[in-house]
Amino acid sequence: MTITSGAVRSRTDLCSAIENELTGLIGKRASAATAYGPQFARLWGLAGQNVLGGKFVRPLLLMETYDALPQRSDAGNREPGRRETAISIAAAIELLHYAFLLHDDVIDGDLVRRGHPNLIGSLLAEAGATARPDGGLHWAQTGGILMGDMLLAATHQAFARADLPHELRLRLLDLLEHTINETVAGEQLDVGLGDGIIAPDLETILVMCGYKTATYTFELPLRAAAALAGADFAVETALATAGRHLGLAFQLQDDLLSTFGDPRRHGKDPFSDLREGKETAIIAHARTTSTWPHIQPYFGRPGLDGDDGEHVRRHLTDCGAEAFVQGLIEEQLEAFNHQLTSTIPHGARNVLLDLAGQLEGRQA
Repeated sequence: MTITSGAVRSRTDLCSAIENELTGLIGKRASAATAYGPQFARLWGLAGQNVLGGKFVRPLLLMETYDALPQRSDAGNREPGRRETAISIAAAIELLHYAFLLHDDVIDGDLVRRGHPNLIGSLLAEAGATARPDGGLHWAQTGGILMGDMLLAATHQAFARADLPHELRLRLLDLLEHTINETVAGEQLDVGLGDGIIAPDLETILVMCGYKTATYTFELPLRAAAALAGADFAVETALATAGRHLGLAFQLQDDLLSTFGDPRRHGKDPFSDLREGKETAIIAHARTTSTWPHIQPYFGRPGLDGDDGEHVRRHLTDCGAEAFVQGLIEEQLEAFNHQLTSTIPHGARNVLLDLAGQLEGRQA
């Protein structure tokens, strides 16, 4: 899809509005944090550096869908000031996203994100030589947990204080709670699969992907946009269902890129998922084939690299795992397209089609 200069300006303006809102949300809390000492204030400083200037995938999806939907109040008129409130909710969802990333980084033991130190990596580097053995890492990971907790609280505050009718505010708060429940459940499933506590069957892996990725990346922004615009519940449900299929397609493609993609483009260690022993749909399919005995000895090996890594990737392709997951992606996109019925207004449909179009040729 060709993006017109007007569309580029519109997205740039949206990013600026979202960033301004985030600056206010974080700046207010960073200022208050100074009363508790420089180490506590540093958490907010690092959070601000990481949150601001991001891609804003979720808040942009919310706002572009909101702007594309016919907006009305119960009286059938546009609510004054509602768009500003929508931007506040969109910014809060970006805080929620970063809270989840911080907790993920602690769980996974990650110190780097997109080639740069994450908040935990930065705190570790600043810990200094006076820390006890492993004390620096414990300090840094504790900072990640605590900052994630504070961002979750800030997200709830933003939703609870939104200038909205009481019933709509409660509806959004219920949606937020549902989203957090599903995302946490997905994280628990992910860890249980990786640690061998939960059987790694394909159905469980797809449920985990839906909970961890589709719910808060696609369903939450789409449902919030519909609610804020005063759309019928049928429209909200249709948007959410379409978003869930699209979210699964994106996650499945992420897994493909991580295993078979060009690391120079996606910026991730080419064998990290295999080295970690990450249970994906790729691995679920491979387990069902006669090739699995050639893969299993290497799967989850901490030092997997070079020729051994290429050996595993080659066998995953030969056993049909790559093609199988590509087929799953096509199934999700077919279900997504089927959902784009007349229930979803034309403008919102175009937003989703534009997003789906980004899957084609995606390398990162």
